[in-house]
Amino acid sequence: MAVTSDIKAAWRNPRQMIRAKLDQTDSEASALATIMGTCVLIFVAQWPGLSRAAHLDPSVPLEARLGGALMACLFIVPLLAYGLAALSHLVARAFGGKGTWFGARLALFWALLAVTPLMLLNGLVAGFLGQGTPALTVGLLVLASFLYIWVNMLIGVER
Repeated sequence: MAVTSDIKAAWRNPRQMIRAKLDQTDSEASALATIMGTCVLIFVAQWPGLSRAAHLDPSVPLEARLGGALMACLFIVPLLAYGLAALSHLVARAFGGKGTWFGARLALFWALLAVTPLMLLNGLVAGFLGQGTPALTVGLLVLASFLYIWVNMLIGVER
């Protein structure tokens, strides 16, 4: 199944989609590839906003802003994602979850990947309109969508 079809399936029925993914693979390499691909898309989503910020305040050049964003997206975000997935699994265990560590990781990584189209939209809004009500509104939509998909996927893997 193509990644775009998986993203569409994650929006329609997150629990069923993540269970299908768990049935397809139990490879840590696939989970790592998912989070790294997601981080690349998150990095790309930041380009318009960083470009606007560099144009408005040339004291920090675009290359420096892109370098910092690259470092954060490709090195720090994956580490934080692994930690957050472990924490979510521990919380689920406290509430009677019966899933695996791998399932919790896969649920978080795919939930992040599922909302990357909205993150790209958020980047465009920040790039064209700047920080303000439209960017905040789209950012809150990204957050709400992520939480909805992630919680449902986590429920799907912890049952």
